[in-house]
Amino acid sequence: MDNKVLAEVLGRKITEQDLYNTLSRIPAERQAEYRTEEGMKQLLEQLVSFELIYNFAMEEKFYEDDLYKENVEMMKKELLTQHTITKVLSKAAVKEEEMKNFYEANKEMFQEKESVRARHILVADLNEANSIHEKIKNGLDFAEAAVEYSTCPSNQRGGDLGFFTRGQMVPEFEAAAFALNVGEVSEPVKTQFGYHIIKLEEKKPAAEKDYEAVKNMIGNNLVNQRQNAMYLNLVNDLKKKYDVEYK
Repeated sequence: MDNKVLAEVLGRKITEQDLYNTLSRIPAERQAEYRTEEGMKQLLEQLVSFELIYNFAMEEKFYEDDLYKENVEMMKKELLTQHTITKVLSKAAVKEEEMKNFYEANKEMFQEKESVRARHILVADLNEANSIHEKIKNGLDFAEAAVEYSTCPSNQRGGDLGFFTRGQMVPEFEAAAFALNVGEVSEPVKTQFGYHIIKLEEKKPAAEKDYEAVKNMIGNNLVNQRQNAMYLNLVNDLKKKYDVEYK
């Protein structure tokens, strides 16, 4: 970017960099609205308007208004308070050894549960379920049968439910799914939703996540804990140093 000047208001140059700085302050989910030629024109107009109103305010000496002065002092107070908190909490570092010690002492927290990936076909009638099951036994592709017969929205994915662990499905469905071998198709299973025919696609056994996979999460959690403690200690120390009266 050559930082091209896009507009000038009373000697104040507005550049491409100014435009992108403004864009960066817009919430991420809304930035796409402005990343177009028309959107950038709107941002430029906003910056021009800002400069025009600022100059008008200076010309009219609105900075002398009492309300403006009160707001400035409040903003200065908020900024200084936040800056102080950030400065104090920036000292909450965590060493690699502490993270490893936490991992070793809390390995049960880093267990991946046994999970399975299954497809299913859901119908309301047992006779229909038995008929579909028979067609699958005779060679009908399970995913194609799900698209044609299943009343579950997963039918658009060939009945694929993705991976799930124990406790995520209704008990009857869960028991049947976890009892299957990979590639096996169940007999119709009755639940509160109707009759399911289940095919097990994949199975992942319970496993322990290694340290490298979780070290960043551990580090962030330990830093957060330390920062919370530091903040509370700071406030408590300052309460002893300065008079505080609750009315």
